[in-house]
Amino acid sequence: MRSRRRTPGVGDYGRYGLKDAKTGQEVLGFGEDGLTATAGEIERFLRGGLAATWKQSLAATAAAAKAKPVKRRNADPGESEAPPAPAKRSLRPDPEPKRETDPEPEPEAAPEPAVREAKPGDSAAIAALVTALGFPSEPAELARRIAALRKAGEPPLVVEEKAVLGVLTWHVTPALHRPTPVGRVTMMIVDGRARGRGLGTALLEAAEARLRAAGCGLAEVTSNIELGGAHAFYRRRGYERTSYRFAKNLGGGGGEGS
Repeated sequence: MRSRRRTPGVGDYGRYGLKDAKTGQEVLGFGEDGLTATAGEIERFLRGGLAATWKQSLAATAAAAKAKPVKRRNADPGESEAPPAPAKRSLRPDPEPKRETDPEPEPEAAPEPAVREAKPGDSAAIAALVTALGFPSEPAELARRIAALRKAGEPPLVVEEKAVLGVLTWHVTPALHRPTPVGRVTMMIVDGRARGRGLGTALLEAAEARLRAAGCGLAEVTSNIELGGAHAFYRRRGYERTSYRFAKNLGGGGGEGS
């Protein structure tokens, strides 16, 4: 019997017990708190039983041969009848029983994506992400902007798995017509090859936590009207379309928003 518990460190996880198949009697590995035997202990117990049975079989065969002599045909008168020599038994041991393989280890849970504040040294990776979104960017310029946002208390956030795979920017906007500031996610990009692994969710949740800590009562997201996949992503995470966004280029080189 194998433990049904699937969580390491809880109860009798990874333990076994042995019952008699005919009587149901508990033979090995049963304790008050559940199963106690390891796979190795079960194997050694079964091997010991097989060895004892083999030895008993040899002894019984030899005893039977001595007790029942066989009369030889055409024996000379007066010649004593000797029992036949016991049948030769192969010196090779019986084939080993099929070993029960050790239980497969439980698959390790995927590590949580690491979200941290962006640093100027991340500018090259971030520039590649921003350029892929359609906004050609130079690492040197982005390094200056990252430093400025960090100084202002609104550092961009990045998510990484050995390398930076996503970036998010956020901003707190005081509003006269609202009792609390409005938090805004102004940009979020995840490398297209790494989507579907929860990186965007990790970034968004980290940003929401910062906006909440800054006293924001509402979180908004700005997203280009053409990015339908992004809109579906935000809706799945509880965001609703509440208004239209209008933009006008003032000639300052900023272009359209993301």
